Amino acid sequence: MLFTSAVFVLCFLPVTWAGFFAFGRWSPRGAIAWLFFASLFFYGWWMPEFTLLLLVSIAFNFSLGRRISALAMNVDSKVALRSKGWLIAGIALNLGLLGYYKYANFFIDNLSLATGVNVDLGRVTLPIGISFYTFTQIAFLVDCHRAKVREYSFVPYGLFVTFFPHLIAGPVLHHGQMMPQFADASVFSPKPARLVAGLAIFACGLFKKIVLADGIAPYADAVFKGADSGVLPATGEGWLAAVAYTLQLYFDFSGYSDMAIGLSLMFNIKLPYNFNSPYRSSNISEFWRRWHISLSTFLRDYLYISLGGNRRGPTRQQMNLMTTMVLGGLWHGASWSFVLWGTLHGVYLVINHTYRQIVGAERCQRWASRRTYRVLSWGLTMLAVVVAWVFFRAETLSGAWLMLQAMGAVAGDHSPAAPHLLGNDGLSMQRGWLWCLVLGGMAALAPNSNVLGARFLAWCEEARSGVIFFGTVSASAVLFLVLMNTARDGTSAFIYFNF
Repeated sequence: MLFTSAVFVLCFLPVTWAGFFAFGRWSPRGAIAWLFFASLFFYGWWMPEFTLLLLVSIAFNFSLGRRISALAMNVDSKVALRSKGWLIAGIALNLGLLGYYKYANFFIDNLSLATGVNVDLGRVTLPIGISFYTFTQIAFLVDCHRAKVREYSFVPYGLFVTFFPHLIAGPVLHHGQMMPQFADASVFSPKPARLVAGLAIFACGLFKKIVLADGIAPYADAVFKGADSGVLPATGEGWLAAVAYTLQLYFDFSGYSDMAIGLSLMFNIKLPYNFNSPYRSSNISEFWRRWHISLSTFLRDYLYISLGGNRRGPTRQQMNLMTTMVLGGLWHGASWSFVLWGTLHGVYLVINHTYRQIVGAERCQRWASRRTYRVLSWGLTMLAVVVAWVFFRAETLSGAWLMLQAMGAVAGDHSPAAPHLLGNDGLSMQRGWLWCLVLGGMAALAPNSNVLGARFLAWCEEARSGVIFFGTVSASAVLFLVLMNTARDGTSAFIYFNF
């Protein structure tokens, strides 16, 4: 069920919240078990046929993690070394499972294309959220090998993996971020300040998704759909669609992240921030420190550093950057478009690091203090990001190429004359650019929602007299937004649900 749906807001959320704190009065373990089973129900609502797969994955990784940890902490160094073998086997099995469900169709389609032989083994359905819960559990196994895990109880571990605010689209969590919170007795008593602050943050995320992301989406969809069907857009349409999608994706994923944080806070649980105003970045490295923070951190800690990071010279560092970003692109989806998107960002990062090595860190810092340099750096970074998002959004490589042709004002002889794709869908170019101007200003200049949420939580904890009033306002805003979403002809899922 979607966070934006009436069944979630009016049924699942209040019942789950009430049950959690009702159990918490008598048994913290009972409250954890309740939330674990509620999270499984939440997942099963989407794909009941894959709930068993999720449970098997949890049971397997929990048992393997205990074995790895026991070996890693053994005083006999020869025994301790065996933990690495089990870790490699565990990672291989997790990636094998992910690879089968996520990349089997991609492999078979490309094999058929390369050989000219139609290989038909049936289509494999992608279980929703498998990329996120697989990476979460790989991180757990690695932490077990590094002797960073101390708690061993199946139900809390199951909740750590399945906790419904993050299960479908992240953030990718670490064991140490969640388990200490489940062991804190104060978590199981309702706190009005956290409930109200959580509702307010959830309402903010709803607004980003329902009003902003879904509002600008038609301007991207109309043009990208035409390009994917073989139609060359007009130059203005191409740029409008690329910028519109850049903003749609931002507010869609940022909105989900806010909702996940808000929902968790209602249960007295704090999730790590996954967004930090990435469209304010003045270079591509900063962009990746701000965009999808948990995935960037995972790729850095468990892939880039494991490959050697920057410890073996500039050439090896550039190879490690490229490898990390190409695999990061492939993680997002089984298509060559995602591979090219990841490759582009790898090239961006290599150029950025090479530039800093040539110019020198001290000179870069001195130049960064100048406003003109910062503005030019920001503009170049955003141009690079917008161009790369074309591959991320296009469903076909030919569609992405037509979009880039349109944006570069290059008309291919093989393409039909550019029609008015926006006009065909009843959309106005002027209104679309107005949307982009408003949303772009919000993304680049508006206060960070993480900061606002933290300040509002602190205010709620101090000024208790206003909590009831703001709780009523927040709840009313949530209901209004959900009803507005329900009244539409159709509802849209979050973009990152596809990954």
